[in-house]
Amino acid sequence: QVQLVESGGGLVHTGGSLRLSCAASGGTFSTYAMGWFRQAPGKERELVSATSSSGRTTFYADSVQGRFTLSRDNDKNTMYLQMSTLKPEDTAVYYCAGRDSWYSGSVYRRASEYSYWGQGTQVTVSS
Repeated sequence: QVQLVESGGGLVHTGGSLRLSCAASGGTFSTYAMGWFRQAPGKERELVSATSSSGRTTFYADSVQGRFTLSRDNDKNTMYLQMSTLKPEDTAVYYCAGRDSWYSGSVYRRASEYSYWGQGTQVTVSS
């Protein structure tokens, strides 16, 4: 059974940085396309960034482009989200998600396309 565990959330001031981690276990991480989603109170879950199983293809939402960087280390079964220049509107619970992907270049943007989810980690950006 695949398990995803996020860590690294917290409280930070506007303009600050955080790095989220998503550790995977119970499966073959290198075959999973992965993504980071977030959900703010009263809002729908939205895609932040997603990457292919190889890590060669990555997508960013317009709202985070240039500020966030997704990376993955398939040897460590871990995905990261480096968040910089944080804004109050980045405040949300951040979730990592994964799915089997038999084509190493595919990136998935919809939450419904993912099979595995972490429990979420809270990120709060104070103004």
